[in-house]
Amino acid sequence: MRLTTTFFTLSLALLWSACASNGPSRTEILWDTWGVPHIYGEDAEGLHYAFGWAQMANHGDLILRLYGQARGRAAEYWGEAYLNDDRFVRTMGVPERAQVWYETQNPAFRPYLDAFARGMNDYAEAHAELIDDEVEVVLPVVPVDMLAHTQRAIHLTFVGGGALQVAQRWGAPGSNAWALAPSRTVDGHAMLLANPHLPWSDLFTLFEAHLTGPGIDAYGAALVGMPTLGIVFNDYLGWTHTVNTFDGVDLYELTLVEDGYAWDGGVQAFETDTTTLLIKQDDGTMREEALTIRRSVHGPVLAQRQGQALAVRITGLDQPDLNDQYWQMMRATNLEAFEAALRRLQMPMFNTIYADRDGHILYHFGGRNPKRASGDWAYWQGLIPGDTSATLWTETHPYDALPRLVDPPSGWVQNANDPPWTSTFPMALDPDDFPSYMAPRHMAFRPQRSVRMVAEDEQISFDELLAYKHSTRMEMADRLLDDLIPAARQHGGALAQKAADVLEQWDRNADAESRGGVLFAAWVEAAGRGIFETPWREDDPRATPDGLRDPEAAVAALEAAARQVQDNYDALDVPWGEVYRLRYAGYDLPANGGPGGLGIFRVLGFAPDEDHRFRAAFGDSYVALVEFSDPVRARVLLGYGNATQPHSPHRGDQLELFSRKELRPAWRTRAEIEAHLEKKEVLHGGEPGH
Repeated sequence: MRLTTTFFTLSLALLWSACASNGPSRTEILWDTWGVPHIYGEDAEGLHYAFGWAQMANHGDLILRLYGQARGRAAEYWGEAYLNDDRFVRTMGVPERAQVWYETQNPAFRPYLDAFARGMNDYAEAHAELIDDEVEVVLPVVPVDMLAHTQRAIHLTFVGGGALQVAQRWGAPGSNAWALAPSRTVDGHAMLLANPHLPWSDLFTLFEAHLTGPGIDAYGAALVGMPTLGIVFNDYLGWTHTVNTFDGVDLYELTLVEDGYAWDGGVQAFETDTTTLLIKQDDGTMREEALTIRRSVHGPVLAQRQGQALAVRITGLDQPDLNDQYWQMMRATNLEAFEAALRRLQMPMFNTIYADRDGHILYHFGGRNPKRASGDWAYWQGLIPGDTSATLWTETHPYDALPRLVDPPSGWVQNANDPPWTSTFPMALDPDDFPSYMAPRHMAFRPQRSVRMVAEDEQISFDELLAYKHSTRMEMADRLLDDLIPAARQHGGALAQKAADVLEQWDRNADAESRGGVLFAAWVEAAGRGIFETPWREDDPRATPDGLRDPEAAVAALEAAARQVQDNYDALDVPWGEVYRLRYAGYDLPANGGPGGLGIFRVLGFAPDEDHRFRAAFGDSYVALVEFSDPVRARVLLGYGNATQPHSPHRGDQLELFSRKELRPAWRTRAEIEAHLEKKEVLHGGEPGH
């Protein structure tokens, strides 16, 4: 195995190894038949060691590539294609800040980071033949790597909003979440739905695991490369996250003056550093590039032209204990302990939706939300004048000043990436009670569909929750077909009449066998924006927008869509699953679900293939339905499988369940796990044994 590294990285590795303990005394990993590790440790270090080992086993190549990118050295390792990413990571100061985070980490948690990295390295050494030669250059990993990865994944991508190309390609990550109080469930137990929607690749990949040790028995999923689970349930409680309508990043427009920029009537000098990037060439040699980094009082400068520059300010970069906070959340057994951990606000963004065995439910609009002196939501979405301290925020709102609901009278909370005001109905949060810049006021079709399902069913069973989770009904079709079909009858030619027949017979779902959804989706794309007669209204949030602004134009778009569908598929009523496919890791299965913009609760985003088909590349990933009965009942799925290593049988092995709208039981007792055992590993003192 190659262990090529720089002196800096090797020195860090030696430093943390010298300070680390001798490792866990004895830890078991019971791997089930879906490739999920059930880790039993005698102490917290042992759990983290084995968690690192398990992640490297299932995702080693991906993790090493992500850590190389988080170091800002990917071009040095793998060539020119990574250069822009390295420039951005280094400009944002990620590697240096990660070192500061490690040094200021809660001393009680720092050994767990050490153990996690040690587990990764020990796996890579013990199974060198299973690690791609191309990524071995990153080894050994160090705890600073995972903290740099945290910044790149959470702060630069989720908070930064499209900072990486993959985020730009697939759009903003999202999620669905429900928490139901006992008053709204058939069996009188609180229930939780966790349902993140993320790209099926890169740093958005999720890893499912089960951690059991002193004071902890946590089941859930982590973003790959992270040392703690982020979506979790245990015997007492559970939580999930959704991406909130949150503005934690601002671009400031600077006016360049001489060697500085205009500031409060004078001229302020930039802080300037120069570093050297190495870029691997095709022949193996290295090219050097000088990178000059300029920082204003707002943050690093990302671009410059014609006497102007753009500087970026991102919230939460001074909060180093995110993983320690999650460790405390994972170990909580009641609402009080959970909120004590959550209120630390080490995670810079995200809604939290929570339920527990005591019957409590919670919605919290989380994150480090900047305190701004003035301006509304729309103002802060644009370029902000950077020549005055009046626009520079330096503080964030505390936990209790953010939108929050506990046990609302409705008995439920939901979020489908809508603003906090629509988290339950009747609306229990008044936007006028909060700064106008904190969140926008709108409600898209997917959250309207979410609220329709939960609000219109007074008593929901576990099986009904499962059915709601898999709903592919298009809220947008329910809203518009009563206008579109009559318009086609009145204004359309023969093709429009045939299209209207198909839409009239369609079940309005995006199930694999549904006939008509392909045509409707093509019409929505052809019709474009501005089709509604009545726009969304705050005083009627669940029934607007509605109506066709220009029925004749809508029918013309329907005819164009019908011609396209007919030409591509030889039928206007082609089944959804013939066109939209689950093509991943050698599988090719019919999909069900579709874009959230159509008002579909089961979200899938697709990329075009050459045969006029589309492959799922975004959307439903990890799903957990949890009923806080005694014992807890839970069903889960990680649609694309729990591994990305090329040799693993678990790449895509859950897609058949996904295609059939099925979830798996979450095996949590020792007896259940051993009844579905694929293999067992015993790790002694950092050395593997079997």
